[in-house]
Amino acid sequence: MQKIQLFESKKIRSHWDEEAEFWYFSINDVIEVLTQSANPRKYWSVLKTRLKSEGSELATNCSQLKMQASDGKMRLTDVATTEQLLRLIQSIPSPQAEPFKIWLAKVGYERIEALQDPEKSIDQAMQDYLSLGYSEKWINQRLKSIEVRKELTDEWKARGVEEGMEFALLTDIISKAWSGHTTHEYKKLKNLKKENLRDNMTNLELVLNMLAEATTAEISKEKKPNGLEASKKVAKQGGTIAGDTRKAIEKKTGKKVITPINAKSLLQDHKK
Repeated sequence: MQKIQLFESKKIRSHWDEEAEFWYFSINDVIEVLTQSANPRKYWSVLKTRLKSEGSELATNCSQLKMQASDGKMRLTDVATTEQLLRLIQSIPSPQAEPFKIWLAKVGYERIEALQDPEKSIDQAMQDYLSLGYSEKWINQRLKSIEVRKELTDEWKARGVEEGMEFALLTDIISKAWSGHTTHEYKKLKNLKKENLRDNMTNLELVLNMLAEATTAEISKEKKPNGLEASKKVAKQGGTIAGDTRKAIEKKTGKKVITPINAKSLLQDHKK
């Protein structure tokens, strides 16, 4: 799927990799916008040489994708992920790039402050959700879900489960057991890309997801599974209990709990 992203009225070609869940942006387009260079391809060539001389692996790690050129033909062009793009912007001396550099410095400062005082992260999260338009009731549930998730992941670590792919695998098992969807399928249902799935759940979905994860953590503490394979069985048991609750709710209400409703829809409802 290819889309055009607007960047201060300029067009930046972009590509969404659904499997990797990454946006890729045309580097030449970004350079043209930020530098207003008549030859962004040449500018990027010179910049790549400079970055390599400085020991940066950015130019080496950037990928190439076929994107539609101004003449309508598909041509290979260098692309960058969001993280790579932000690093690239730091290396471009341009007034147009300065607001991004100031923002990056601010984000870095806030991150350092949060590491020294974790409570600030919680306060900031509350303010961020409020500024986006979420209700306080939903925010309180969301913050509680973070606590529940942390308790579960701590338990997984204690049982020898590794972060990354193994955490994701167990999360998918829980999600499939309670909602009928893997995380990827659930996000696709809600038309999400990089957005956080929990940030796009209704109150009831969020509660049931918490029930699934909290139950899994409690069963794991009692059964003390050793490693990934044993933890898979526990994950399915915890998810199934929440799944049975979902089915009972649907039977009583006659309504589906799992819906395509996402944050945009949720926020519109909160404003009414």
